[in-house]
Amino acid sequence: MIKSSLSCRCKELILGSILGDGSLKIYKPYKNARFSFRHSIVQKEYFMWKAGEMKEISSENSIWEQTDKEGWGKNKLRYQSLATEELSEIYRLTHYHNRLRIRRKWLNMLTPLSLCVWWLDDGSLVSDCRQGVLCTDSFQYEQLLIIVRYFRKVWKLNPRIGRVAKSGPRSGQYRLWFRSSESLKKLFEIIMPHVPVPSMIPKVLILYKDPQLQERWISEMCKLSRFDRMTILPYLEKRKKSLAYYRE
Repeated sequence: MIKSSLSCRCKELILGSILGDGSLKIYKPYKNARFSFRHSIVQKEYFMWKAGEMKEISSENSIWEQTDKEGWGKNKLRYQSLATEELSEIYRLTHYHNRLRIRRKWLNMLTPLSLCVWWLDDGSLVSDCRQGVLCTDSFQYEQLLIIVRYFRKVWKLNPRIGRVAKSGPRSGQYRLWFRSSESLKKLFEIIMPHVPVPSMIPKVLILYKDPQLQERWISEMCKLSRFDRMTILPYLEKRKKSLAYYRE
């Protein structure tokens, strides 16, 4: 258990984010850790929500915009916290020799909010939005086995480990797959109440060709999330128009 003055909500967000786009690091000459993350400027709404949740560890200079130097065509928004002892406590729990160390000891501290941040950071809907994948490319296979056992035991979810590529330099990288819409629904029912901003609706918007099945999922989203039908429908139409499978 982390004993610090950080709020529970802040800890939950940090623990979820370091599995996704966030990081904890100790930079020389500082003795304490800083929490940081970045997102494309396209995800500004989500970025600003997350940064706003970090006020207790933030300074006036915690947010800035980075010019795109990687040729993707979009600038990045960057957040970096103050260096604090409370963050160092989380760092010592979750890291070993300056690398993220996956252990049940701290995975058991994840909450639905933590899982939500992890999915919004690194989760994607694929296969015409009927399957889902967590991009865990940097995790070792043995670490993913720990995560899979954690999902099965704690959340009754059963993600599968799959290679990023069958051959080549990425054949040693793995991702966590939710291979059916039913398994996705179980995950989304857990995290849906915590999806914070409308622009993240597409991350939990399972698509169906069957109008009745689609309507059931929209109703479920309205019931579980903070978003109403009129907010969800434009994202549904936009996503379907972008996929040939759903176009008339």
